[in-house]
Amino acid sequence: MQVWNVLYDPLDFPDSLYRSALPLVDQTAQSKINRFHRREDACRSLIGNLLPRVLLKKRGVVKEAMTFAATETGKPYCTTPGIDPPLAFNVSHDQGVIAMAFGTGDLGPPAFHIGVDVMQLRIPPRTTFTQFVDSVSSQLTAREKNIILAADIPEEEAIRRFYWIWTLKEAYTKALGIGLGFDFKRIEYDVLQEKVTIDGEPARGWQFLKFEVPPSGPKYVGVAAKFMGGRGASISDLSEGCLVCYDAVSFVNRAIEEMG
Repeated sequence: MQVWNVLYDPLDFPDSLYRSALPLVDQTAQSKINRFHRREDACRSLIGNLLPRVLLKKRGVVKEAMTFAATETGKPYCTTPGIDPPLAFNVSHDQGVIAMAFGTGDLGPPAFHIGVDVMQLRIPPRTTFTQFVDSVSSQLTAREKNIILAADIPEEEAIRRFYWIWTLKEAYTKALGIGLGFDFKRIEYDVLQEKVTIDGEPARGWQFLKFEVPPSGPKYVGVAAKFMGGRGASISDLSEGCLVCYDAVSFVNRAIEEMG
């Protein structure tokens, strides 16, 4: 698996660039993007739609041949003819980062079992960390709450632990493509033991890769998940060579240059 991250700052992203890039995606995608009331949200959605298209362009696919669909639960997947091996991808965004995990489509076609989630390390304004954890405690196991709320760690580390746990849960459910309503308590990520269990059993067949972005500014953590099959399970840091960060303006300008 690889992960591309696009770092987006609304103050640096001109409206003219948004308008120039919008025609690069198909009409269905444009309609979804245009439904956003806030331009920031529309820009994030546009960049998320451009990511797999730029990847396909790198693989020699012309823009007119690129096609996509979505499952009944809304998970996008590539339907472009002639992609061999098949492409598996998933996109996530939070605040100033839009991330795409991708790799070979192995199991769970047509969308394949791959998922990614990325989140900024922050708590909502006017909320204590304990209140924040309490608000989602029904989705955490007792072990996870003990790890997060340990008295002997600074709050910064507690926040980091929380978001490692939360992004892994999100990435797992996105990989399955099951949408909202999944009980997060069924997944337990012990960040101290680096162990993931599902319904009390080891997460056999799953690969989880952790990453952090960007090198400066507000910090984000993320997890990419993929079902590989077999009896083994692994959780590790994404290798440096598999993690790429782009500036949003440069990324979109390059997309326009290559596909416009």
